[in-house]
Amino acid sequence: MCGRYASSRRPEDLAGIFEIQKWEPEETLEPDYNVAPTKEVYAVLDRPLKDADDRRPVRQLRRLRWGLVPSWAQTPEGAARMINARAETVHEKPAYRRAFAARRCILPADGYYEWVTGDKERELEVEGKKKRPRKQPYFVLPADGSVFAMAGLYEFWRDATLPADDPRAWWATCSVITTEAEQSPLAVAPAEGPHALADIHPRMPLMLTPDRWDAWLDPSRTDPDELRGLLTPPPEGLMRAYPVPTAVSNVRNNGPELLKELEGPEEGTLF
Repeated sequence: MCGRYASSRRPEDLAGIFEIQKWEPEETLEPDYNVAPTKEVYAVLDRPLKDADDRRPVRQLRRLRWGLVPSWAQTPEGAARMINARAETVHEKPAYRRAFAARRCILPADGYYEWVTGDKERELEVEGKKKRPRKQPYFVLPADGSVFAMAGLYEFWRDATLPADDPRAWWATCSVITTEAEQSPLAVAPAEGPHALADIHPRMPLMLTPDRWDAWLDPSRTDPDELRGLLTPPPEGLMRAYPVPTAVSNVRNNGPELLKELEGPEEGTLF
């Protein structure tokens, strides 16, 4: 799954990486080292400009709220639970299938966080011999330091309780697509701890390699079978993972220190 990630790249940098044609400086977000559900995040998408005569898609950098609200939802309640969409079923789930066909995006990140409970700790918890154990967070990122381009969906929701001209009347929300975690060895693994992404968690965000960006963002592609072909996981061996301070577990903590690479799990945590 993806429940927390880091996004610290400046919009100018993202504009160069993704060949952005349109972004508004007033929509600039501060670097966020602890992105959590319901926060506003950057999204790359191809869409005609609002009120423009030319309806051809323009590549834009937009701010979306993480936690998808389907257009048909009566209320936005439950958005925090709609942060992930499974690649295996995204084409058929009512909450996601319309967005999958027409509103796809890329959510750029530095990498994502995932928490590990050691096998022995987990056994004690299951046996009821120990309270919920303290988990060790790991940061997962491309080994070459490139942007982590997560496949995403976006949707628009109209708050019928507000006038149409109220800027709060429309919500623009998004979800990260996830896939099965790789079982092959990490490109760079910690000295002690997990040696594959599947050792950390059975799911992972679906990372799109640059050769798939244009096809994924193209709104003229609407055939579900063709689109599902773009959901193939990237080549193995592109990722690294390392333990980070448990301070990231508290969403109130936010700063580059959360990405500090530790030599091993923090005291009190086990792999």
